[in-house]
Amino acid sequence: MAVVETERHGQILVVRMNRPEALNALNHEMRSLLAETWTAFRRDDGLEVAIFTGSGRGFCAGEDMRESLKDGAPGGRRPAMEDPFMSGALEKPVIAAVNGFAMGGGFMLVERTDLRLAARTAIFEVSEAKRWLLGGYNHGHIANVPYPIAMEMALGFRFSAERFYDIGFLNRVTTPEDLMPEALKMAEHLLTLPPASRVNTVHMMRQMRPEPGADMQRLAAALHDHGAKSDLMESRAAFAAKRKPEFKGWDDPADRYRTPTLNSLKD
Repeated sequence: MAVVETERHGQILVVRMNRPEALNALNHEMRSLLAETWTAFRRDDGLEVAIFTGSGRGFCAGEDMRESLKDGAPGGRRPAMEDPFMSGALEKPVIAAVNGFAMGGGFMLVERTDLRLAARTAIFEVSEAKRWLLGGYNHGHIANVPYPIAMEMALGFRFSAERFYDIGFLNRVTTPEDLMPEALKMAEHLLTLPPASRVNTVHMMRQMRPEPGADMQRLAAALHDHGAKSDLMESRAAFAAKRKPEFKGWDDPADRYRTPTLNSLKD
């Protein structure tokens, strides 16, 4: 059974992550197959729109923690080939049909799509604050939500589909049974547009999305190094063992009060 399945509906491609026993967590095999699938979709002149979904109770649980522990490194191994969906090279629109949990890296997959539907039972979480030394500071900014909502996202709180719809992160919320029919209706609407208009409009809208500036990205890189690196694997070991993590925080306790700032990075 393939960990990534596809279905063709005329000019529409359904891409389905298929590791239901692991809530479709992103192991190396799935990342590689997704890169191959999105590359083939990009090159196929008979396909114009994709719907991205998952099997079982999860859309995608994000990083495969057990594989990371086995590899001895956080974050998961990336595929050998470029994934045009993740790199931004994919010109064709992608619709998310979020059937269940979208956590961490799974949330980031939803974030990269152009239109988003979710079942009312779906749950979302930006998980970086639980797994790294810096929370997901950029996601609320990219979504253009108010500061307190962006802060809530960055600190790893969970969101229901209804709440994300209310704040404008989702286009539609449906019953689980109506999720794929509604996604197909949305895809079929896109196919009624003149091809150049569809491609150009998607490109233009993507260029207008907010993103952190270069200074903020430099600060984020410094903050990703600010703390005890042992906590990275401890968070994953605790998750895999279903126990409470025992975090160290800082190798030198005084580092807590030496937080990098924009001014310090300019010195």
